[in-house]
Amino acid sequence: MKLHADRPARHVDAVLIGAGIMSATLAVFLKELQPNMTIEIFEKLELAAEESSNAWNNAGTGHAALCELNYTPEKDGVIQIGKALEVNTEFDVSRQFWAYLVASGAIKDPKSFIHPVPHISFVRGDDVSFLKRRFDALSSHHCYQGMKFSNDSREIEEWIPLVMEGRNPNDVVAATRMETGTDVDYGSLTRLLLSSLIEKDGFSIHYSQRVNDLDREGNEWRVKLRHEETGERQDVIAKFVFIGAGGGSLHLLHKSTIPEARGYAGFPVGGLWLRCDNPAHTSRHHAKVYGKAAIGSPPMSVPHLDTRYIDGDVSLLFGPYAGFSTKFLKHGSYLDLFTSIDPDNLLPLLAVGRDNVALTEYLIGQVLESDEERFMALREYFPNARPRDWRLAVAGQRVQIVKQDPTHGGILQFGTEVVNASDGSLASLLGASPGASTAAWIMLDVLERCFKKEMNNGWLNRITNIIPSFGKSLADDPQLCRKVRSETAAVLGVNDIN
Repeated sequence: MKLHADRPARHVDAVLIGAGIMSATLAVFLKELQPNMTIEIFEKLELAAEESSNAWNNAGTGHAALCELNYTPEKDGVIQIGKALEVNTEFDVSRQFWAYLVASGAIKDPKSFIHPVPHISFVRGDDVSFLKRRFDALSSHHCYQGMKFSNDSREIEEWIPLVMEGRNPNDVVAATRMETGTDVDYGSLTRLLLSSLIEKDGFSIHYSQRVNDLDREGNEWRVKLRHEETGERQDVIAKFVFIGAGGGSLHLLHKSTIPEARGYAGFPVGGLWLRCDNPAHTSRHHAKVYGKAAIGSPPMSVPHLDTRYIDGDVSLLFGPYAGFSTKFLKHGSYLDLFTSIDPDNLLPLLAVGRDNVALTEYLIGQVLESDEERFMALREYFPNARPRDWRLAVAGQRVQIVKQDPTHGGILQFGTEVVNASDGSLASLLGASPGASTAAWIMLDVLERCFKKEMNNGWLNRITNIIPSFGKSLADDPQLCRKVRSETAAVLGVNDIN
C-alpha cells in the first residue's frame, strides 16, 4: 500500500474514469441494474467525449464487420469468418442496448446518433477474386443475409457514383454491399447517455479532474484527484473503479499496481483524415466504402471513404492516414510513451519492435507523405476529387496493446482487452477498434468479471430485459438473430433486410 496524506474522502460505490462511450455505457448499465448505486465519473477535460469517442476522432462509426476486409483474413486459400462473426454479433448487443434506451424514453430520438448508411467493400484488380471468395463465405451465413456482390461497373456506379465516375473503363472492379449498415456518432451518443443519468439520484460527473493515483485500501480504492484549473486536490473512496480513459488507461492501470497489469505496454498510432463538406459531393455519396489495407499497416489504417452524420451535418471523410506520435491521447503529452515503460513491459516492447519492422517502416512512410501523395490516395477511391473541396483534419490517437507472450517475448495485439483485478474491484479497458461499436458487449464482460455475486442475485434477469439475446449466440440461432435485428431496426430507424 502506498503512503498518502490523511485527508477526508467521500465514499461512493463506483468511480468511472473518463467521460467517453465506455464509462457512459457502463454507468447506464449499473444504474439500470442497481438504481441506488452511487456512481461518480471523473474526466480531465472540460467536456465529455472529447477524445476517442469524439466523432471527428474515431473511425468506429458503426463497425459491424460488414465491409472491413481485415476481419476476414485468408489462410491456406480459405476465408476465415470467425472474427467477423464475433464483431458482427457484438454490434448487435449495442443495437439492443440503444433500442432499449430509445423504447424506454431515455434517448428521445435515435436520429440524434444513428443513421442508415450502406456498408460497401470495394476492390480492384487481383483483389476481385478475394472479394468474391469472401462474399461466398459470408453470404452463406445467416448473419450476412442480404449481402450483395457485383463486378458490374454500371451497377457499382449506381451504388457509389463518386467512386466510379472518372475511373478507367478498363479497370477490373468488384464490390459487396450491405444495406443494413449504419453510421454512429459516438460523441453524440455519449452525451445522450450521460444526459439520461444526470438527473438520477446517486450519479454525478466531474470535469477538469485528473486522476493522479490509485491506492488500494483493503477492499476499496482511494482515488486521488487534482482539479486541472484550480489545483485543488481531493480523494474519493470507491468499492469499484473502472478505468475507461482511452489512451490514458495504461498509466492508471500501472498506478493500481494490480498483478494482472504487469507486462502490458502500449504502442501509439495517430491518424489524419481528408474531410469534405461540399454538398455537391456529400449529397451524392451515401455509403461507407472500405478497401484493403496496405501490407504491414495496422487495422485502423484501412482506407475508407465514409458518409458521416455529425452535429446535424453530413460530411465525407477519407483516410485515415497513419502517423506516429509518442502521445497516448490527442490532448496528451509527448512523454506518454516513455513514462509508460517499466521493467515489466520493457522486454515485450523490445520484442514487438523486433517483430514489427514492416509496421514501423509503414508508419515512417506515412509520416513523411506529402499533401500531394495523400491526395493521390484519395483519388484511387474518388477519381474526380478536387483539392479545393478537401481539408486535412487530425484524428484521435489509438494505443494498441503490447503484452507478454511466452513464444515471442511480446506481441502487438489489435482490438480491445479488459484487464481486471482478481477480486473484481477494478477493471481497465485497453486497446482500440472496434471498441466504441462494441461498447455494450465489452461492458457486459466487465459486469460478468467484476460483479459476479450481483449477477447471480438478480442482475442476470434484469440484463435480459435490456439485452434479449444475452447468454445466447446470434451466430448459432438464425431465428433469434432475425428477430433481434428486425426489432432493433424498427426502433432505431435503420434499414432491415427486405
